Amino acid sequence: MKLFPNNSMHSILLIVILSSAFIVRLYRIDNPIADWHSWRQADTSAVSRNFIQNGFDILYPKYYDISNIQSGKDNPQGYRFVEFPLYNILQGGLFKMFGFLTLETWGRLVSIIASTISTFLIYSLITTYSKKEIGLFGAFFYALMPYNIYYGRTILPDTTMVASILAGIYFFARWSEASFKVQISSLKIFIPFFAILFTAFAFLLKPYALFYTIPMVYIVYKKMGFKFFMRWELYVFAVLSLLPFLSWRHWISQFPEGVPANLWLLNGNGIRFRPAFFRWILYERLTKLILGFAGIVLPLLGLIQLKKEKDIGFFLSFAVASILYVVIFATGNVQHDYYQIMIMPTVAIFCGLGAYVLWSYKNILVRICLFAITLVMLYFSWIQVRDYFNVNNIAIVDAGVKADQVLPKNALVIAPYGGDTTLLYHINRKGWPAFQDSLENLVKKGASYIILVNPSQSDITDYSQKFESIASSSSYIIFKLQ
Repeated sequence: MKLFPNNSMHSILLIVILSSAFIVRLYRIDNPIADWHSWRQADTSAVSRNFIQNGFDILYPKYYDISNIQSGKDNPQGYRFVEFPLYNILQGGLFKMFGFLTLETWGRLVSIIASTISTFLIYSLITTYSKKEIGLFGAFFYALMPYNIYYGRTILPDTTMVASILAGIYFFARWSEASFKVQISSLKIFIPFFAILFTAFAFLLKPYALFYTIPMVYIVYKKMGFKFFMRWELYVFAVLSLLPFLSWRHWISQFPEGVPANLWLLNGNGIRFRPAFFRWILYERLTKLILGFAGIVLPLLGLIQLKKEKDIGFFLSFAVASILYVVIFATGNVQHDYYQIMIMPTVAIFCGLGAYVLWSYKNILVRICLFAITLVMLYFSWIQVRDYFNVNNIAIVDAGVKADQVLPKNALVIAPYGGDTTLLYHINRKGWPAFQDSLENLVKKGASYIILVNPSQSDITDYSQKFESIASSSSYIIFKLQ
């Protein structure tokens, strides 16, 4: 298994693809956190900012929401116990180390680098089990699908998790070449170490990475059949990969107020296998958003190519992992389109297989057809995704900047924004993102200011009769409550 192809043209094409993957993700890298899914990005970046402001206490990650909205319990310390804060350590650490660019830009750069690494790993994994041309096609689609471009530069841990688990699979496959022995006398001793390290990182970043252990199971089964149950090295691998994640889950169970409710992600609204489930996943997300209508042809053709592949099981293992993930976390995948970040390696791999079917005909008309399908796919997917980059409510940014200037650093605020914590993030203060209780009770709990964005005239009139306005504009108003 070699990192780079021998053929110089393949090397050049791979470098072009990787460079393109990095460059296109720089689009609007300086955006404030007010674009699509800003609430989840704000929650993530808030943990990093708290590390910068209060020290890297990684066992007690905190953000600005002290309400009971996410966990059902009041959270006065602002604990944020979800994934282990590896992503936040990178984002905050790079910002603190270099001292230039904004914290948000560093967060986007972490995701961009991770997404570019994933592009390379997809090429490497495909070419390990199939042709270099398929590897290039798979890398191309992962690099340039508009959905992947947007989410490959968001301040979310998901893209870094994908890079980590792909690295885990890659080094695990390398380890399989040595029949899972530990070769102490050479540099190959680091291969199982990296397999364990990156797999453990992936589990810590997002436990959904567990689904991508299915390709690992295929690799060991192909190598030694069911005899792999007798290999102690694999048990060590499993224990060491899972132990950090299990330890983290045990630790956070002591702080239920900081653990958001999550069981609803499975099938909280009963949508699994209902007609709406298939419409949202197969049409709205896969066909329309990700593959821009025309691109659906490629993974379907990829199924034809599978019959010609010697390692059909490896590619099917990715498909099985993705299908199980989407089905088990049915409500999460329907509710949030960023949940499909997890399946993008599989989508890219099968698009690569399908593209090769058309390319292998060596007929100019068929290749023109492939080019047209790809162009139409990228165009119509971009039509769906381009608005994701927009800042649709600049008022929350303006209000946050002003509030951060005029409010005491330790002020607790009410920032009603439908439960969305983005406004709290821009205010840079702890508080409540919605009225979880009456205004009087929130004041008793310590709220001293309320920030309203795009307030109605009745809001302005009602609050002005009771409280002093300390700052206002056409898009926001700040009242002092006590």
